[in-house]
Amino acid sequence: EDEAVGLSDSRCPSLYHLVFVGRATRHGRCCGLIEERHRKVAQIEQETPARIGDKWTVLVVELLAGGPMRFNEIRRTIGNISQRMLTLTVRELERDGLVTRTVFPTVPPRVEYQLTKLGRTLREPLIAVAEWVRKHQPAMVQARKLFDAAGIAKPSHRREPRRGPSVLSRSRIPARSQLT
Repeated sequence: EDEAVGLSDSRCPSLYHLVFVGRATRHGRCCGLIEERHRKVAQIEQETPARIGDKWTVLVVELLAGGPMRFNEIRRTIGNISQRMLTLTVRELERDGLVTRTVFPTVPPRVEYQLTKLGRTLREPLIAVAEWVRKHQPAMVQARKLFDAAGIAKPSHRREPRRGPSVLSRSRIPARSQLT
């Protein structure tokens, strides 16, 4: 029933089967312990690109590539990041093993962040993406101009003022000017 299918089969979206089980299953089903592992791996597969591709992660990793930095030093260097967002970013990087947090027993306590060995390996793909962007940015800008000039799609609805529901304009509730 769960006979192996080709690598291009999309019924089992996780790479887990291909990497750890060695095959995808016809119905995308696993059994017992493997199914639980499948869920965990699928969750990591979804979270990892979001973590690595996050703009704050990219900036923090690039800053820490120069050596250990204190929290406020990172914040001042980045400039437009809130304390909460930087806290969440370094906490997730630490959780993923990309950054270490060292607390020095001074008054007040001094805390430094630095890239781990794993975190330093992340720089290579980030640099490759940055080089790709530099190389292809003119073509992307040109494509955007052509797309916008063709009027294929309206700008995002978020840029246009929102209209209230039409029900309110025909409402029986009197306007403020009518109350006095």
